[in-house]
Amino acid sequence: MLGKANLIDAIAGTNRGLLANAAQKQAILAAIANLEDFNPTPRPLEATHLLNGDWRLIYTSSKALLNLDRIPFAKLGQIYQCIRVNTSSVYNIAEIYGLPYLEGLVSVAAKFEPVSEKRVQVKFQRSILGLKRLIAYSSPATFIQEIESGKKFTAFDTVINSDKQQGWLDITYIDEDLRIGRGNEGSVFVLSKT
Repeated sequence: MLGKANLIDAIAGTNRGLLANAAQKQAILAAIANLEDFNPTPRPLEATHLLNGDWRLIYTSSKALLNLDRIPFAKLGQIYQCIRVNTSSVYNIAEIYGLPYLEGLVSVAAKFEPVSEKRVQVKFQRSILGLKRLIAYSSPATFIQEIESGKKFTAFDTVINSDKQQGWLDITYIDEDLRIGRGNEGSVFVLSKT
């Protein structure tokens, strides 16, 4: 699909948005809007076979995520959003690298509830911030299995008051390997299935 190729081309070289200048951001938003007009899945929340799985972030305008790259002596690695439809769970995982042996991760676990054909209400439940070595982190899938089994980690592992920490996300485009979302803070997210 030409629109999809245009979006991928516009994103190339922006390091998930970290390096995007104003002109690139405008081109990316235009490519996103164009692709959203041709969403092959008009009711994305009913397409659970597409939604479920592990997604890697390839572009965002979210300042909260992009600011993770400003941690002293650290750089932002891969960012994943892993969706488990059967438990209405979503796991956001940001890998951090920098000084040897101090590679870390920032993760938030949440529950989601569909409120329309394309919008989910998200209630954050747990935050985990720690060193990969102490957590024994190897991959998003393994990490999520450990979270779901109730494991407590050697990390800053805290419960989040979901009454105060919640938001929504519209899924505006989804196919077999690409998903676009728009969040309640005006941010856009483009993810590819891993």
